[in-house]
Amino acid sequence: MDIIKSIEREQMKNKIPELKVGNTVKVHVRVKEGNRERIQIFEGIIIKVQGAGVNKTFTVRRIASGVGVEKTFLIHSPVVEKVQVTRVGKARRAKLFYLRDRLGKSAKTKEKIGARIETNEIILKEEIVEEAAAPEEAPAVETETPKVQETVDTVTEKTTTEVKE
Repeated sequence: MDIIKSIEREQMKNKIPELKVGNTVKVHVRVKEGNRERIQIFEGIIIKVQGAGVNKTFTVRRIASGVGVEKTFLIHSPVVEKVQVTRVGKARRAKLFYLRDRLGKSAKTKEKIGARIETNEIILKEEIVEEAAAPEEAPAVETETPKVQETVDTVTEKTTTEVKE
């Protein structure tokens, strides 16, 4: 495998949420203030998803105190703690840039009727669970001693031994 691809694979998360344009999401972002860390929630509509692999990004737009705010997040970034889908939106376009010109109710997407809010996750890497075992020792094999039974044959009057396992 290529060195760059192997490094990128290490940086990728094991599971990522299934993100679609038009969905309303809550993005839990880790914010560092001085020496403290806290989680801040950014809620809005996904207006675009682009890229692939480690460079996959999604842009979330919300209106805060009358001003439109857009933030672009890397999906595989350690800053993004988790993404929750709160509303499944109906979008017929790949990018919803027309929402930038709208205010109020028209700045929202229609909700899919009967759509369930599911937390579908795409599994990129299988988690490998390693057990704490002794370093490279051959496993101990228990051998049972064979059971020997002596019987006397009454016809020939000879002692015979049978081995049973």
